[in-house]
Amino acid sequence: MEASYSLSPGAIEEAIERWYSSETFTEKLQDDDVLFLVVDDGVELVAFSESELVDEHGDINWLHVDPMHRGESIGGELFRETRRALRERGAETIRGRVLSDNTEGNKFYERQGLVKSGEGRVELDGPTFVENVYTDAETEDLEATTASTGDEVYIDHLDTDRGSKGAFHTVYTDEDRENKWGYYCGNCETFITSMDTMGRMECDECGNQRKPTRWDAAYM
Repeated sequence: MEASYSLSPGAIEEAIERWYSSETFTEKLQDDDVLFLVVDDGVELVAFSESELVDEHGDINWLHVDPMHRGESIGGELFRETRRALRERGAETIRGRVLSDNTEGNKFYERQGLVKSGEGRVELDGPTFVENVYTDAETEDLEATTASTGDEVYIDHLDTDRGSKGAFHTVYTDEDRENKWGYYCGNCETFITSMDTMGRMECDECGNQRKPTRWDAAYM
C-alpha cells in the first residue's frame, strides 16, 4: 500500500485494520458475492485480489503484488484469473478502480486492455482525490432521465456501490460526470440525495442499505 499510494503510513495502517479486521474479513469470506484470490511462492503470500459481483458487473476492488515481486508477471496472471472467475459467476463487465495518482495502477489496467470509462471523487481523511474507473467495455453507459425533483440527471450504470438488496448507481447532473447529484437505488428505482458523514445510505422506499466502500471516510 505504501509503495502504491501517496498516503501517510498512519492512514494506511488504520485503513487496513478497518478493512481487514477479523470481524470484517470473516464477513467478507462468508459473502457469496465476494471473491478472494491469492498467490504464494511456496513460503508466503506475494499477491492477492479482492473482487465482488455488483449486479452484472465484476468489480476488482483490490489487486496488489508485493513490491519485492513486481515485474514478474504475477499481477497480469492474477488479473486474468480474477477476471475468469468473475465471468464464471455471471459478470458481464469487468471494472477496476484506482486512484488517479497511482501511476503504476493506472498503467496496469491499461496494459490489461481496460479503458478509462469514468472517474469519481473520494475522500481520504479529509482531502478529496480522483478515482479512475476502468472497464473492459468502451460504452459510457449513461442513462439520461428526469428525477422526481424535475432535475435532468444522468445515471451512471458503471459507477455503482453494493447494497443489501441491490446496487446503488451514482447520478450526475452532466454527461462529463463532473457534478455528482446523488444516487439511484437499483432495487426500487428511487433517487437518493443524502448520505451521512460515515458513508451510510439507506433507501427510504425499500430499505436497501449501502455497504461502505474501501475509500469511505468512515474507513480512514
